[in-house]
Amino acid sequence: MKIKVKYENYNENKDPITVEIDVPDDECTVMVELDYQRRLSAAEDDEVVERRDAQTIMDEEFNKPLYNNWHKEHRHRGNLKKQFHKEDEDADESDGLDTVGDYSQEEERNRQYEYEALCQKLRTVLKPEYAEVIIAVCLDELTPEKYAATTGEKRDTVYKRLQRAKKKFQEFLQDCPI
Repeated sequence: MKIKVKYENYNENKDPITVEIDVPDDECTVMVELDYQRRLSAAEDDEVVERRDAQTIMDEEFNKPLYNNWHKEHRHRGNLKKQFHKEDEDADESDGLDTVGDYSQEEERNRQYEYEALCQKLRTVLKPEYAEVIIAVCLDELTPEKYAATTGEKRDTVYKRLQRAKKKFQEFLQDCPI
């Protein structure tokens, strides 16, 4: 028996993906019977409970709730609302831009997520003092002199640590499978 199953899309803006899978008839029979017994034990009147087919069970238990949750979050996305006014009021002269989502900071947030992920990777691969000097000098664009002044270390110590950190990270990248 073929059953349609929905699952979340990797792109949250698109509706859930529907896939049709083959399920052996004996497994469908077990599923139908278990569902019937569960609903029968919960029902007050045993006569109103009927057996449902496997697709109906999947739709009611999994597919509809998944789609409804997705739709609840995304139903107004991209649709401009018609501006409402009463008959005795003047028409709203707004351009409707207040109903459009604001994604102006999305690129900055994505850059911040990438920055944090890179810092975390550096901290897991390198010793803490090496990771911090690479993050400060290479990512945060501090000069080694300014980094030395903020940490209270000598300038030559920071330069040497930066050289070692770069060498260690290059070794890691060469050993890392692609």
